[in-house]
Amino acid sequence: MGARFEFEEAEYVKTGPLLATGKGGQRLIPKYAVLRPLDAAARPAGQAPESLPRAAVLAACERFAAACAPLVPAERQDELAAARAEFLKALG
Repeated sequence: MGARFEFEEAEYVKTGPLLATGKGGQRLIPKYAVLRPLDAAARPAGQAPESLPRAAVLAACERFAAACAPLVPAERQDELAAARAEFLKALG
């Protein structure tokens, strides 16, 4: 909400999931619309988002796994451990 963009050569501010407000009033913006961001904070196309520190991701994974362990029946703990290992492997 509040993001500024250009659509069909007019400036708008996002005011709802599919709504925006511009000089001409409120307008429905279709999901397939191609928008041009106007906010200075907008990332250029193709630029990767900021990454989180690896240590923070690993710590969050461990907290999540520890919270899940008591919720998973004993006979499925191996599956939980395998999922955790797969996640850690994907991190590299």
